[in-house]
Amino acid sequence: MTPSPPLPPLREKAWPVRRPFPGLAVDLGSARTRVWLPGRGLIVDAPTVVPPGSGCTHPVQRGSVVDAEGAARLLGRLPADHPALVGRRPVVVLTTPVLCDAGHRAAALAALEALRPRTVLTIDSVRAVALGTSADLSEPLLIVDVGAHLTEVALLVGGAVSAAHRTPLGTLDLGEITTAAALAGSVAETVAGMLCGDLAPWTLDALERGVLLSGGGALRPEIVHHLARRLRAPIQPAPAPHTAAVRGAAAALSAEEGHPALVPCRDRRDAPR
Repeated sequence: MTPSPPLPPLREKAWPVRRPFPGLAVDLGSARTRVWLPGRGLIVDAPTVVPPGSGCTHPVQRGSVVDAEGAARLLGRLPADHPALVGRRPVVVLTTPVLCDAGHRAAALAALEALRPRTVLTIDSVRAVALGTSADLSEPLLIVDVGAHLTEVALLVGGAVSAAHRTPLGTLDLGEITTAAALAGSVAETVAGMLCGDLAPWTLDALERGVLLSGGGALRPEIVHHLARRLRAPIQPAPAPHTAAVRGAAAALSAEEGHPALVPCRDRRDAPR
């Protein structure tokens, strides 16, 4: 009689592994607040405005959080609008202006408490832009980020910020406070100052390579034109420039070993749930 084939070994049922929540990238801008969820993309792109009442209607002004409670109310609505966030204690990466002061940082961290974060990390907005556009950081890079109420100019050497300047003017000021030509002139004066210092060789290399333009200003042809004319350098608008910073923050968050551009600010992994 032919022997029966051996029975296959018993296998234990494979239970699904609950992966850690991927976290959130938050760009709390003067005009708009953007939130990026890795794997889902941009889940929030809304005006940085809170209903009239106590506090300021515009809790972020000129790149600074002026009303932490108002910003917290704005962020506190996220779980209600996005069920995937309910009951989570996310790792949050916050973009910050490159020259933000301690007051802005403290107010922004206080506002983020509305999300009950497990860990809070920050990343300079210009470094986030470089990551969000997959820029080649092996060579010096000059970034001009023209937002709604703030313009930042930064020189990155080896991926680190070597020089940075900011001007409290942006696209929403055009026609009322300034013009595109004047805004470009302010940027040109900043770059001229960088060409007179120790960083002149790297600044020249970056100008020859071309200026990376991000923020809403990259969508304004008149700003691109005047910048190219005043800097006498190629201007390279970033792809989807208005979301470049929050995309870069999400990319840093998704790095397996953590990206060196991230700065730990608060860790609550041992806090009671």
